[in-house]
Amino acid sequence: MLDKFGIAKRIAKELQDGYYVNLGIGIPTLVANYVPHDIEVILQSENGLLGIGPFPFEEDVDADLINAGKQTVTTTKGSSFFDSAMSFGMIRSGRVDLTVLGAMEVADNGDIANWKIPGKMVKGMGGAMDLVASAKNIIVAMQHVNKAGESKLLSNCSLPITGLGCVKKVVTELGVFDITPDGFKCIEYATGVSLDYIKEKTLGRLIIADDVKEMSIE
Repeated sequence: MLDKFGIAKRIAKELQDGYYVNLGIGIPTLVANYVPHDIEVILQSENGLLGIGPFPFEEDVDADLINAGKQTVTTTKGSSFFDSAMSFGMIRSGRVDLTVLGAMEVADNGDIANWKIPGKMVKGMGGAMDLVASAKNIIVAMQHVNKAGESKLLSNCSLPITGLGCVKKVVTELGVFDITPDGFKCIEYATGVSLDYIKEKTLGRLIIADDVKEMSIE
């Protein structure tokens, strides 16, 4: 079973050379630490930074350099800064190849709920609506179950929807799942996790790939 760092490492294997990538708040921001050294990926943040690097060591922290989640970051060679209007212009015009988002729920048809829990105070939807509407590819990084042990991979989202039918892949502590017309397709399982356990913890439609394999994050 993976921790949040393992989830981020596995998602980093989905990155391709030349990709422009937006990383959402939470587990997705950790992906910046695991970009393969043999490819060039440009990370974009909706608060106005193109060219995000790994998280800084304590001695390298610059309080003026933050991502959309208000975490301190580093920059890569050739990075640039701009206002939020230009940043969202990049997103809305389809310049982002891949968006990695966290989620509270994902439905087996690719719907995502990740911006609001009714009754809880939120400052706003942030960039979520624009990102799910505009990105060419969306991968969700999330916990498979909530604190009560209940599945977050569902037949239908019960929370307010962020986007409809937009998610292409989900990576959780239990495995990797493609979104298909037949529901969640388990293509990889985490070390120490049985397929029966994945079936037990997935409420949405689930199929197991014929060539399903143990996940590798190294």
